[in-house]
Amino acid sequence: MSQSSKLFYTIGEVAEKCQVKPHVLRYWESEFKELKPQKNESGQRVYRRADLETALEIKRLLHEDMYTISGARNKLRSRSANPLTKTILDPKELKKQLNFLITILES
Repeated sequence: MSQSSKLFYTIGEVAEKCQVKPHVLRYWESEFKELKPQKNESGQRVYRRADLETALEIKRLLHEDMYTISGARNKLRSRSANPLTKTILDPKELKKQLNFLITILES
């Protein structure tokens, strides 16, 4: 199974993809209600594809767009309120989603 079609990710895998340390992801969980990975029976975090995408979006807002935590939180919430807004306003994200779907369909 290719990495792009995995259903679940460990905190280490998500940290690597986001190029941050695991403690940063745990901090983001406390600051962004949109990032809520499930925990398995042993209490380890289990990130879904949507959690990974949320973490990548948080990183982009904080590190590339230079939002504060509060500003990034507000931006995420406004996008969550209207999921079409994100797709319409962010062509890079739309392209990424389409490539992900193509990969799934081709496998």
